[in-house]
Amino acid sequence: MERRGPADLLLFFIMLVLLAVGLIMVLSSSSYDAMLTYDDSLYYFKRQLIFMLGGFFVMFLMMNISPAFVKSLVAPVMLVCIVMLFLVPFIGIEVNGARRWLGVGSIRFAPAEVAKPVVIVFFAMWLTSLGKKNLQTLKGFVYTLMVLAIIPVLVVIEDLGTAIAIAGALVCMMIAAEVPWKYLLGTMGIGFAGVVAMIAVKPYRIKRILVWLDPFSDPLGNGYQAVQSLYALGSGGLFGVGLGASRQKLMHLPERHTDFIFSIIGEELGFIGAAFVILLFALFIWRGFYIATHLDDKFKSLTAFGLTAVIGIQAMINIGVAVGFLPVTGITLPFISYGGTSLVFMLATVGFLLNMSRYMKQ
Repeated sequence: MERRGPADLLLFFIMLVLLAVGLIMVLSSSSYDAMLTYDDSLYYFKRQLIFMLGGFFVMFLMMNISPAFVKSLVAPVMLVCIVMLFLVPFIGIEVNGARRWLGVGSIRFAPAEVAKPVVIVFFAMWLTSLGKKNLQTLKGFVYTLMVLAIIPVLVVIEDLGTAIAIAGALVCMMIAAEVPWKYLLGTMGIGFAGVVAMIAVKPYRIKRILVWLDPFSDPLGNGYQAVQSLYALGSGGLFGVGLGASRQKLMHLPERHTDFIFSIIGEELGFIGAAFVILLFALFIWRGFYIATHLDDKFKSLTAFGLTAVIGIQAMINIGVAVGFLPVTGITLPFISYGGTSLVFMLATVGFLLNMSRYMKQ
């Protein structure tokens, strides 16, 4: 039986700081909207706090569960995720023009958020069972590519940003598993072609690309979100306008407490505050990869690589969108943005990553 040590406290502390920043910024960015809509400026803050408490329960559960038990469940859970993702386009709940949720009425969850950690654990198990020798053959690579594509192909129908984050994490796992570069480059080429195809078949995505190149060409239409985000960041300056003093949160910037919360951080806390958040994510990624490289067990190491990568890539996409470096996609900032399913499963992801850290070489 493997010997377990304490969980990595530094990773846990970094996550706690990110969560604290998130709670403060959800309160600040949503209070005006919450007062107008629900006559309660704390509406979103209280819900986020409840989601966080539920997420902590799941996180501590995942910290102490046996990795062998998780491996025994991952295949059937993966099948359930595939079924849920398949059902979303047909019976999913539509919110703000996007159909990404399953549920009834106000009780809903995003299957893509559930699928993220599940597919990473499943892919780690697949890469481990296939072995390094088989991974370096064309046949093994083709099988791996087919397994890799299952979830992103289903997710991309409803959420391109999340699909890219998942696919990027799986490619990072292939690099860690020492898949030959000629195959990796082929995978990236196929993935890029797939993204281009998915953009081409959805007219609104083509508009987003064109507007991304020049958001001020349509500042009141398709470029509105990007323009308002830049206004928020630009007005923050070096030190910001002050916590709670954002002007863009006064119904100017859409999705201010979810997809564009980083823009409010930049406006209220300035370049210093925004840089601090980026530093926290950089430290989180460094610590996660540190854990992954100090694990002897291949499955645990690949799982740690994948879980860290998916959080890091999602953060980079969200921040990239906010600063205008990437086209607008509906993807939240991990640990900071408002959102129930996202926060709970993000904490579950960190919980299993902390579980892996307990098996590090001392």
